[in-house]
Amino acid sequence: MEAAMGLMRRIPPKHTDTALSALLSLLPHHSSDLLSQVDQPLQVLCDIESGKEFILCEYNRDADSYRSPWTNKYHPLLEDGALPSLELRKLEVEANDIFAIYRDQYYEGGISSVYMWEDDNEGFVACFLIKKDGSKTGQGRRGYLQEGAWDAIHVIEVGPEDEGMAHYRLTSTVMLSLTTDNESSGTFSLSGSIRRQMDMNLSVAEGHICNMGRMIEEMESKLRNSLDQVYFGKTKEMVCTLRPPSEIVMRLPDC
Repeated sequence: MEAAMGLMRRIPPKHTDTALSALLSLLPHHSSDLLSQVDQPLQVLCDIESGKEFILCEYNRDADSYRSPWTNKYHPLLEDGALPSLELRKLEVEANDIFAIYRDQYYEGGISSVYMWEDDNEGFVACFLIKKDGSKTGQGRRGYLQEGAWDAIHVIEVGPEDEGMAHYRLTSTVMLSLTTDNESSGTFSLSGSIRRQMDMNLSVAEGHICNMGRMIEEMESKLRNSLDQVYFGKTKEMVCTLRPPSEIVMRLPDC
């Protein structure tokens, strides 16, 4: 299992489904552990009743059906599927509306979904998902990318309230993949994923959504900086080492 998880951490996100299927066939007795610990690229389905798209993941899945955050119904129809309590459902609806505004402001489009469910510690768990297609045939405004995807998964465990305080544990994963294919740069592909965790004890005076929103905003800023330094920074360093820019070459002394 340890070797399998090490392999999955090194697999490009766009090949995760293929690699996971192969590991599930090799390690059927670890299928539940693999499915719960391996983040897969997000898929999208349209809720016919509301006319809105929603994101599919393990957190809104029951059997082979997925629950829509807009209508609280499963697709395909599943009559006995797990549903949040009425109080938690009200909070889920509010979170979806607010997170859609956050998505438009930070991502200028894309698809978002929020799912909530009770846990065994008298608290609850919330999952915030964002998927942005940045390809030139999708939502990419500049048209530079042949393929491009940003998948963000934020899972927050909220503990029971105690004297106006609650413990929040945020686990965030971002999967990035992009491919360019044009005459000036040729074909170039870059992909990877990053995961970070954050724990905070916060007052619930302003509500859970405010606290969770601030944590997600702070975490996404850190993840963007890490991706910029690790993936783009190192890639630029390697490319410039192998093929220095023309202005640097022109300044090099003749041998």
